[in-house]
Amino acid sequence: MKNLSNDVVIHVENDIAYLQYKKLLEYDDIIKHAYTLKKGNMDFSLHGSIENYHDIVIENYKKICGKLGLNYINVVRPYQTHTNNVQSIYGKINKDDIDIALDELKDIDGVITDKKEIILSTLNADCILFLIFDPKNKVIASVHSGWKGTLGKIIENTINKMVEEYNSKPEDILVAISPSIRKCHFEVHDDVKIPYEETFKYTNRLNEIIEPIGEVDGKQKYKIDTVLVNKIMLIDMGIKEENILDCEICSLCNCDQIHSRRGSNGGLFGVGTAMISLI
Repeated sequence: MKNLSNDVVIHVENDIAYLQYKKLLEYDDIIKHAYTLKKGNMDFSLHGSIENYHDIVIENYKKICGKLGLNYINVVRPYQTHTNNVQSIYGKINKDDIDIALDELKDIDGVITDKKEIILSTLNADCILFLIFDPKNKVIASVHSGWKGTLGKIIENTINKMVEEYNSKPEDILVAISPSIRKCHFEVHDDVKIPYEETFKYTNRLNEIIEPIGEVDGKQKYKIDTVLVNKIMLIDMGIKEENILDCEICSLCNCDQIHSRRGSNGGLFGVGTAMISLI
């Protein structure tokens, strides 16, 4: 796997592979975290059918949670639908099962908690996942931000919620950015380009964010740097640049090891998870 960063550790074992961030590992006595890779059939998707995939997902949560020393039963996973909605988690809903595909978590793409043992889990297969940690107030978040979530500024909503509800200060917050599709492969048409242009023209960095790449079948195409957009928003909110932990790994460039929707060429694809828990 191409890794341009010195900020991550990739663990490869017989039945599992996962990524961790060195800066977050400095707080290993306070939090546990991981981003799962493909090895060992580590797929967390229900593919629309809880009955068919629930057991596989449970076994995979048991596997990764076991590596982290966590109890899988405490997983809280929002019902992601590419919104910019963020919800605080005050406790588990199911007592004898993980909280997955629940109506109470529907249309939620980011979750925050200050409660110990709850394992926040979000999913991706090219979209950005953020693991967020405020070490001063001991607050964590896991956030899913596809191109729609980025356009809706879900990362701003998350930081604002941490500030308003948990007394976090942006300068204390650490934000880890997962493997995701990068500008090298995120190609779009005008239906995506125009809203990005309108929403983020205030940055005065559109020439970096959006790159025309010529016509395909008579339609102009562009590359968009959604990671850069999120970094700009984070810095504007007061997050220190050195506290933005980017693995710099493209999911499509490494789709042999990372779940990638675009890398599936229209076929069935799996999803990875970014998890974080206070202990």
